[in-house]
Amino acid sequence: MSEASRHSAFVRWFRDSSPYIHAHRGRTFVVSFGGEALADGLFSSLVHDFALLNGVGIRLVLVHGARPQVEQRLQARGSQLRYVNGLRVTDATALECVKEAVGTVRVEIEALLSMGLANSPMAGARIRVATGNFVIAKPLGVHDGVDFGHTGKVRRVDEEGIRSKLDQGDVVLLSPIGYSPTGEVFNLSAEEVATAAAIALHADKLLLLTEQDCVNLLDSNPLRQLTTREADGLLETENALADEVIPHLKAAVVACRRGVQRAHLLNRRIDGTLLLELFTRDGVGTLVSLSPFEEMRQADIGDVGGILELIKPLEEMGVLTKRSREFLEMEIDDFSVIERDGAILGCAALHVFPQEAMGELACLALHPDYRGDRRGERLMEYLEAKALNLGLKKLFVLTTQTTHWFREHGYEPAGIADLPLSRQAQYNHQRNSKILVKTIADS
Repeated sequence: MSEASRHSAFVRWFRDSSPYIHAHRGRTFVVSFGGEALADGLFSSLVHDFALLNGVGIRLVLVHGARPQVEQRLQARGSQLRYVNGLRVTDATALECVKEAVGTVRVEIEALLSMGLANSPMAGARIRVATGNFVIAKPLGVHDGVDFGHTGKVRRVDEEGIRSKLDQGDVVLLSPIGYSPTGEVFNLSAEEVATAAAIALHADKLLLLTEQDCVNLLDSNPLRQLTTREADGLLETENALADEVIPHLKAAVVACRRGVQRAHLLNRRIDGTLLLELFTRDGVGTLVSLSPFEEMRQADIGDVGGILELIKPLEEMGVLTKRSREFLEMEIDDFSVIERDGAILGCAALHVFPQEAMGELACLALHPDYRGDRRGERLMEYLEAKALNLGLKKLFVLTTQTTHWFREHGYEPAGIADLPLSRQAQYNHQRNSKILVKTIADS
């Protein structure tokens, strides 16, 4: 790649990421990662990305795990963690190992976040890390005759205390332990702490770093977007998910149902996974949200700019007739759009001719990067359903370059005489568009 090409690619990337930089500034993100992250050589890069997120104005709460560190200490003592029905039993020996491991991990993370070496991604970062007794816990207790000892569950999170630190520009670091009003210490799961913190803070995002991709094991397909209802279906389906993914997906569902806007499951082994997820349109992980990430809806006046940007290249190629901003603003009620994370990926208009019970399907356009997954077909079907609800019997299109596509979807060649009278008068003979008509209801 030439130097000019590299420069061009960098500028294009920076410009493409700038909307996300603006959108994320001042937002609160809770990031959870396991103790496994510190056990290999990838963690330093992750810390650099934490610093970058902090540097662009994101309010960060980091929640770390310590399972492998705890298990290592237990093995050295000739003991091991005991599990009953998937829950940890923490006896006195295990609790000592938990406190040792958590203390060590916390210090290591603080040390890495304190780096400021010249010629490194941490240069000039000057990150202040705030830790403390922000998590109040209670004992899990006795279940089915089993005393879970010092295993606990989150009782509440000190939202006010955390917010005060975030307001000062600090990065807050939470550990998987909690404290009771009686002075006891309890062993918690990092996922539960992260979820409780995200809910208490009304976080904009909960980012759960996993050890592997979130994949539907029944068909080997990666899971890119899930509503909470779809996630429930997968969690209820036997052998659909890897065991390691299940607690993270459960945490994501709980968070979204209790006010967190979005949760993301990210494979921490992907270099730059946080940056790729947060600053690119498609990301690299699994997005969980209460409502669909991508939706088809009626357009409004705020969509005019996005529609103009979408159709401009097609107008320049002669595929679409040129439309001014003023025209779009006047006709915006006729348009429907596909929106994905605030970006307009597709649009189409339905112009109604009630006297003839006909409608014109016009200005169907898709972003070139999103012409798969039947988006064009789904947009057309959406407007056909809308036309039926309006009592229309036929739809017609005028096209110069997409005749075959419409033919494949039931539109038949027609002539000018088949158009509504008012539309016949507007027909542009110089453009010489092909006319196709589809009957959508019996006369």
